[in-house]
Amino acid sequence: MNVVVIGVGNEYRRDDGIGPAVATEIAGRDLPGVRAVVADGEPSALLEAWSGADLAVVVDAVMCEPATPGRIWPSIVDGRADALRGGGGGAASSHALGIPEALLLGQALGRVPRRLVVLAVEAADLDLGTGLSEPVTAVFPEVVAAVLDYIGTS
Repeated sequence: MNVVVIGVGNEYRRDDGIGPAVATEIAGRDLPGVRAVVADGEPSALLEAWSGADLAVVVDAVMCEPATPGRIWPSIVDGRADALRGGGGGAASSHALGIPEALLLGQALGRVPRRLVVLAVEAADLDLGTGLSEPVTAVFPEVVAAVLDYIGTS
């Protein structure tokens, strides 16, 4: 199976670095059939990363109102971009455009993975700087374990 783990974010914006940190961790495990990439969240980068994949697991930071930093929101997307738009809660990616827009564009171009899983991690701090906040650091092992579960290597 052709699997890609995509860490979306910017390691220089505190908790926005959760995606890149998870991608780096997965890449370091050198798992057969699994590649890990870091993307900035723009639709074209996501399309490039997940094109041709049987399974894409995307990890991204989100800001929510009300916030519970460190909470993980898993979504298995069945081809519906609206599955990624939070209900009445008010979750928003830290990027101007993001995964829902990439999915819509990918559908129009025929460039979507067979299965897409998104793990959104609630951020506490997206200010400039390095290092994850305490609540996001605390769930890092859980996020990595979830990725491994989805790709079937746990």
